[in-house]
Amino acid sequence: MITRQLIDPKSIAIVGASNNISKPGGKIYHNLKSGTFTGKLYPMNPKEDKIQDDSCFRELSELPDSEMAILAIPAKFCVETVDYLASKKSTRAFVIISAGFSEEDQEGADIERRITEICNSYEASLIGPNCIGVMTPGYQGVFTLPIPKLDRAGCDFISGSGATAVFIMEAGLQKGLKFNSVFSVGNSAQNGVEDVLEYMDNTYEDGISSRVKILYFESIGNPDKLLKHASSLIRKGCRIAAIKAGTSEAGSRAASSHTGAMASSDQAVDALFRKAGIIRCFGREELATVAGILLYPELPEKNYAIITHAGGPAVMLTDALAEGQLDVPKLSGEDADDLLENLFPGSSVANPIDILATGTAEHVRLSLEYCENRFEKIDGVILIFGTPGLAPVYDVYEEVHKHMCKSRKPVYPVLPSVTTAASEIEQFLSYGHLNFSDEVILGRALVNISQTPKPAGESIFMDGIDIKSIRTLIDRSGDGYMTPADVKELFLHAGIPAVKEAVVNDPDALEKIADDLGYPLVMKVVGPLHKTDVGGVVLGLESLVEVERAFDEMRHIEGFEGVLLQPMLSGTELFIGAVYEEKYGHVVMCGLGGIFVETLKDISSGLAPLTFPEANSMIEKLRSYELLKGTRGQQGVDTEKFAEIIVRLSTVLRYTPEIRELDMNPLIAGKDGLTVVDARVRVGLDS
Repeated sequence: MITRQLIDPKSIAIVGASNNISKPGGKIYHNLKSGTFTGKLYPMNPKEDKIQDDSCFRELSELPDSEMAILAIPAKFCVETVDYLASKKSTRAFVIISAGFSEEDQEGADIERRITEICNSYEASLIGPNCIGVMTPGYQGVFTLPIPKLDRAGCDFISGSGATAVFIMEAGLQKGLKFNSVFSVGNSAQNGVEDVLEYMDNTYEDGISSRVKILYFESIGNPDKLLKHASSLIRKGCRIAAIKAGTSEAGSRAASSHTGAMASSDQAVDALFRKAGIIRCFGREELATVAGILLYPELPEKNYAIITHAGGPAVMLTDALAEGQLDVPKLSGEDADDLLENLFPGSSVANPIDILATGTAEHVRLSLEYCENRFEKIDGVILIFGTPGLAPVYDVYEEVHKHMCKSRKPVYPVLPSVTTAASEIEQFLSYGHLNFSDEVILGRALVNISQTPKPAGESIFMDGIDIKSIRTLIDRSGDGYMTPADVKELFLHAGIPAVKEAVVNDPDALEKIADDLGYPLVMKVVGPLHKTDVGGVVLGLESLVEVERAFDEMRHIEGFEGVLLQPMLSGTELFIGAVYEEKYGHVVMCGLGGIFVETLKDISSGLAPLTFPEANSMIEKLRSYELLKGTRGQQGVDTEKFAEIIVRLSTVLRYTPEIRELDMNPLIAGKDGLTVVDARVRVGLDS
């Protein structure tokens, strides 16, 4: 829970305050005194009479009532301190920066649990322990640097790591990024990143609250809460970017299916972020760059002009934009010719607009004005302008500043000479602008933002899906893999087309079943898990003689329980799979099927339940998407039907958490539509 006393306290007790500002208790007190806090500060230290020239309290009992307390004392003293302040001094917000809790050992975890129970019982907020503190417009309760000048036009920053929060702020401030608030949640004993975000959602006021949030996760404790409140904030007009560290934890499960082997908790994170509309980043510079872009108004279109005096950076930027399908349209015609006449000979205006290394402030001004007023197809401008150090460039940056103050179209400055033109850039940033000093990072950030979908809809597709019958089927299934007959029934109730098939374990029944299904046939062994690995799949059986011979060979395979006969279908092989991830639910994956699943690993994922836009986005993200659409005269796949099957499956999974792994491989896309040819479903809550 987040209380008013945490956000805007009128009085703060600092337990463990110190005269030594190289210690956390000393530095926090110094930062509070020198910051924006205007309320009462109550330093406490049993060994001091004064703290930084202020009277000091030696005992908890001497402290006046305090709305908030910041603790910088050993972990073993924190329980009694929190209990006393909450019960005797009406304290309803605690920030514990001390370490030695659940991050260290079981004893520390027990202490942390007891503190949380006390805070919960008094409906008090708890941040930490093991954090750097909190910064709001009302106070700066941290023991670290930097301490940015907080600005309501800046971004809110919530971090699961204190040290990383410091480094991300450093990266942002170098670019001119503004911050509105900073929360370091440490061990998240009571409030994690998701809980602070929930508070920001519940208290959001359009035009007053910050509309940009950046997040750093080391773990996501409550994915549902994150999804709910991130989606809600974005629908209200906010924009959110986040890093989730620890992507290498994936793939540790003992998986028995293709899907299980390929799935990972990181794919669940990726699917969650896309479902919520969160822009995913993977490093400090990327997050700071994305945050800076998000502070600009959102572009309705994605056509950029590049103005530069250096060809190489412009080419690299153009490549980065093009890779993400962002356009740098060619500029031509009378207006382009007019601009070219006003530049030095040898310049180019085709886009990038290259004013040459000798280009002047006047050339920059003209180029910006043409992009603003004459080139209607341009939506945004990226200006690259550094210096070799021959002359100051104050005049250039002054023209850029003047233009940005009045322009309708956004201008993204790339001022790369952060050493040679450091003073000029410092002056430019002092006007409140940003500097994206690396053009490729900027280009990739623009692509990342453009490719992140809006939050998914909340409705669940139910047409033709018999949940009641599906639940009955699942409830009667035991742990392990469902029988082929039960899998077929599952798909029938879900409205998912499956191939005709029959399981045979009596050789005398082969002739009738083969005739009923029709040749050519496919035979698959029933029993062994990985059929292909044991020679348990035979294709193109054209006669009863071939069927009987294949059956006779398969009955000698270890684990043989029978064979599955199916008509042999032709077409493009597709794949749909799902795996259950704890806390997240089912991650659904799709891609090319057959052997391509593991060899190409060209898959995309989403979090169940899925909407049609989400399913279509998954398909379009595949590297093989152009192949699916049809190339060089080859018939394409019905991607709308592909998306429908993905959505139908995701609805089934929403109501069947007992399904732990599911494979549809292959799903044949032929001239008669899409048909599931082979599928495996593993059930078991304890699996």
